[in-house]
Amino acid sequence: MQTPYGHLSYCSNIHPGEDWKEHFAVLQSSIPQIKADICPDASMGIGLRLANQASIDLSVSENFESFKNWLTENDCYVFTMNGFPFGNFHHSAVKDKVHAPDWTTKERTDYSIRLFQLLAKLLPENLAEGGVSTSPLSYRFWWQGEEALKEATIKATKNMISVVEALIDLKESSGKTLHLDIEPEPDGILENSDEFINWYNNYLIPLGIEQLQAKGFSTEQATQAIKTHIQLCYDVCHFAVGFESPIDVLSKLEAEQLKVGKIQISSALKVDFANQANEKLDVIALYNEPIYLHQVVAQKKDGSFIKFPDLNEAIAGFDNTISSWRVHFHVPLFLEQYGLLSSTQSDIIDTINLHKEKPFTQHLEIETYTWGVLPKEFQAPLNESISREINWVKSIL
Repeated sequence: MQTPYGHLSYCSNIHPGEDWKEHFAVLQSSIPQIKADICPDASMGIGLRLANQASIDLSVSENFESFKNWLTENDCYVFTMNGFPFGNFHHSAVKDKVHAPDWTTKERTDYSIRLFQLLAKLLPENLAEGGVSTSPLSYRFWWQGEEALKEATIKATKNMISVVEALIDLKESSGKTLHLDIEPEPDGILENSDEFINWYNNYLIPLGIEQLQAKGFSTEQATQAIKTHIQLCYDVCHFAVGFESPIDVLSKLEAEQLKVGKIQISSALKVDFANQANEKLDVIALYNEPIYLHQVVAQKKDGSFIKFPDLNEAIAGFDNTISSWRVHFHVPLFLEQYGLLSSTQSDIIDTINLHKEKPFTQHLEIETYTWGVLPKEFQAPLNESISREINWVKSIL
């Protein structure tokens, strides 16, 4: 929906459906109820997640026209898409496969371009801008050694520049400005703001200028095209897990004149081990589930940090030198406390307040996808939970 601070919605990656028929059926059964709860008299925006097969299915003209008609009939519109998970995202182990195929592959490149082709046609006439969020190049631990990591980074970056070329063409043909929104996360090749900025300045810009100059662009034109079409997806949970404050991240981006394409509004788990450490370990173990990665960044009592690829490894590696954890587990936004545990809800509030003071994007997307794997005491009917999250965000906007 339109708010004074941009378009707000939730990401449909919470709904199953790797093909379009299944995913559309869930949207048809869920969105009218959610819209009635949150904006019965206004248009509702949708953050659309399409798996690769669903994107192929929706590219069929009959399916596309049916969806467009449904959007019109239900007073809904699509303004952003989630292109991070390529394949299965529900009911079976995802873990590090969420990055596969990664940006070193043609499959990821073709999939992303297909999403943009769909988005260009889905955007309403009065919206000139749209974005697709995506993986931070690849999963770091798939590449052994600095040389392999560098080669993967270069190959992935060149593929992203191919997407920039496609977006330049789409802007000319559709009039829409579309951007690929890179989503740093723990254990991605790009994990945090410093790595994103370093990659942008030392890989993306130089390689992009070289590739676009071959097509007749000047250095200035190439740089402008890259900064228009490659932006950051600010996932609040991910930066909070890395102990990065919103003001620090946004100040760095502003200093480098790098844009934020989308805020993904999300909350991480936080564990303070100053007291009841054993009891808290017992509670956090309830979140150790087999489907998603739950990376942990631990702060030690001396102020240093150590990282664990998943929650089970953090639990096994805990000792009394550790003072606190941040856990990559997207918990509901509207709760600050989870029994003995807490959340990084305050980072959401800080991010939204900074955005209200000085808006830095037009796209706000709630991304809580773990409802089905939460401990039972925090589970609730899905559509009601989605509405509750959207209304909570509306209350702080």
